[in-house]
Amino acid sequence: MHPNISRPTTLTLVIPCFNEERTLEHCIERVQAIADEMLSLELIIVDDCSQDNSVQVAQELARRFTNIRILRHDKNQGKGAALRTGFAHATGEFVGVQDADLEYDPQDFRRLICPLVEGRADVVFGSRYLYSGERRVLYFWHSQMNRVLTFLSNMFSDLGLTDMETCYKLFRREIIQSVEIQENRFGFEPEIVAKVGEMRCRVYEMPISYHGRTYAEGKKINWKDGLRALYCILHYGAHRSPLPMQFLVYLFIGGTAAIFNLILFLSLFSIFSVNISAILAFYGAAAFNYWLCIHLLFKKNIRWKSWMEQLVYYLSVSGIALIDLLITRGLMALDVGVIGAKLSASAIVVLLNFLARRFLVFPEKRVEDWK
Repeated sequence: MHPNISRPTTLTLVIPCFNEERTLEHCIERVQAIADEMLSLELIIVDDCSQDNSVQVAQELARRFTNIRILRHDKNQGKGAALRTGFAHATGEFVGVQDADLEYDPQDFRRLICPLVEGRADVVFGSRYLYSGERRVLYFWHSQMNRVLTFLSNMFSDLGLTDMETCYKLFRREIIQSVEIQENRFGFEPEIVAKVGEMRCRVYEMPISYHGRTYAEGKKINWKDGLRALYCILHYGAHRSPLPMQFLVYLFIGGTAAIFNLILFLSLFSIFSVNISAILAFYGAAAFNYWLCIHLLFKKNIRWKSWMEQLVYYLSVSGIALIDLLITRGLMALDVGVIGAKLSASAIVVLLNFLARRFLVFPEKRVEDWK
């Protein structure tokens, strides 16, 4: 029995398709079955340059059902790219994602859309891990990796999700069309979660059923996509994550730069004086630190056309360089060895560099509270 939807509405479902000739027709028929007088559907099939007969199947379906639109990519780009194309053409009040592989049950959309229709939510995620009914049992490590990625995503986005990688994500159309999606493959999932978290949308999560398929049956995600997901969690979420999480990431960045600083200092110490070696090593490590920051932690907000922004950066670096030099020389005057003195100075500089970059060089607007 269909859950009651409180008022008439239209749901656009974007269906990315790549070599799904065996499942596409059945998928569409199951999706069409959820429509009634209260729920109209717009189905956008985005063919990602399939090499089988998926396009022909989609065209036949479009002749049967007038609510189907077909969009095509001239070359294979990935799920994220297909969704980006589909979202741009969506016209429904709400927009969701439906894979063509029959792993998810479209009947769940009848429940997922209710918080959106009732105005309580901006985004609704389905969770395979909240479901209490039957499910197909498959890969242990794949399932655990999903949980680990969700945990890491929550740490950076400050969301409390149980299933970040779920396919079933529903949005108010103006929300999803305001997001600039950059990922072309399965990195879409952590990217969109990070950006939804940054927007401080009203997010709900509800249980959904799941019947996974094996790689022999056509499952496409692999370990490389898992590594990409880790990068996406960091790349799209770190700059707006809670301050303690940013500092943990910066410990890696600062620690790496400190090791570089030490190696460079020891290399120069046999040629130059302590003063010159410390200064050259510090500025070399500062440049490396900056490069890591803009690639892993902070967005590159500096436009490099403003002399004031450049002045702030170089003054902060120079001030900390002076502190680094004074600490190094002071400890060496107290008979602390060269390596010990430099490591101690570097530890203090790591903290100072983080504070300077976070609040002076890469300032972010204060994170708003949840709506």
